[in-house]
Amino acid sequence: MSRSPTDRTPAVQTALVVHPVRPHASDARDPKARLAEAVGLAMALDLEVRETLVSPLRQVTPATLFGKGRVEELRLLIEVEELDVVVVDDQLTPVQQRNLEKAWAAKVIDRTGLILEIFARRARTREGKLQVELARLNYERSRLVRTWTHLERQRGGFGVMGGPGETQIETDRRLLADKMGRLKKELVEVRRTRGLHRAARKRTPYPTIALVGYTNAGKSTLFNRLTEATVLAQDMLFATLDPTLRTVKLPDGRPAILSDTVGFISDLPHELVEAFRATLEEVQEADVVVHVRDIAGPDSDAQAADVEKVLSELGVTAEKERVLIEAWNKIDLVSEDRREEVLGEAKRADASPVSAITGEGCKALLERLGGLIDNAVPVGIVLPAGDGKALAWLYRNGRIVERVEQDDGGVWVSARLDAQAIGRFERLHPEALLVDAAR
Repeated sequence: MSRSPTDRTPAVQTALVVHPVRPHASDARDPKARLAEAVGLAMALDLEVRETLVSPLRQVTPATLFGKGRVEELRLLIEVEELDVVVVDDQLTPVQQRNLEKAWAAKVIDRTGLILEIFARRARTREGKLQVELARLNYERSRLVRTWTHLERQRGGFGVMGGPGETQIETDRRLLADKMGRLKKELVEVRRTRGLHRAARKRTPYPTIALVGYTNAGKSTLFNRLTEATVLAQDMLFATLDPTLRTVKLPDGRPAILSDTVGFISDLPHELVEAFRATLEEVQEADVVVHVRDIAGPDSDAQAADVEKVLSELGVTAEKERVLIEAWNKIDLVSEDRREEVLGEAKRADASPVSAITGEGCKALLERLGGLIDNAVPVGIVLPAGDGKALAWLYRNGRIVERVEQDDGGVWVSARLDAQAIGRFERLHPEALLVDAAR
């Protein structure tokens, strides 16, 4: 019996990666770049890629995707190289996947199955795991025809074992549907809890900044550089799946909340689009969204277009309540002869050139972020003698411009706070007196 694309074995498996180019394909990307991305996905799954191939298709063959001659050619290659897995960088129908596995006597994984498996291995939070499992079951439900070899059997029964004449596949589909229903209920509860946490964060005076971008654009490395955190950051596709939040200090000392999010990718499996929509809720709520681009990569423009498309679908656009900027990362990898040209383009595009590895441009990016979210207003505050708690709160949540000790032991403070912080301060410290900032 053929193995499922979600089977996991500890031994290293050898693989062939094939990127089919469909006739009249509208993809603006270079097929070689798409193949390289598929190889990166395979390596992220710990496959040892032995052979790679771009395969133009004269026409799409319904039974196998590839034509008969190419199927035989690949069969010989797989047999000679003794390959275990064939990664087809396209979406295969269940029938195509089954027929190719029979023809090649090897496990076949399509793009959807590959990404699902990577997500399943990398998810760490309860919500992430539930989302992946739900997406995987949805994918497997359409492939039961490939999973079972006893579909012609019928069995009678009663209760949970199925009614008279219910086929095995009907039973399996019903069990899958029941499990998916339970997972959806659990996911609703987990999202409700996250919603409460997000609402609690919105009651604090901290502005929020979200990093978004194509997978492997360097978001996590930049996140670590800006926050001095130690989030997993590797030269690997989908190194980050679950949203991570940390406090970042802006140049003037104000705190802000920075979130690192799951990377985007072209042709994201439809099973995952809805499942991971909640993962990007942090982006929808952010005051500033930073689109991190791998400016040294050959497909930077096409990747940026993919990210912008998803952001648009989520309703995340530049508007009065939200600022959207670009950070052109990996500037250290741009060749010397192109560097001035790229820096000029960044200036014209109002983008921030940075290197998360060397730190180049990161200070300027933080200063820019500080200016973008500076909606604070000047306020004067008179604190009674000995009220160190209120003074400490002001230092944590605002910007102290001036501080003068009074003769009676009190303190006059000139500070900058946003309207939400002022209201919160008044509720927490009613004994303090707000006066004109100009002394």
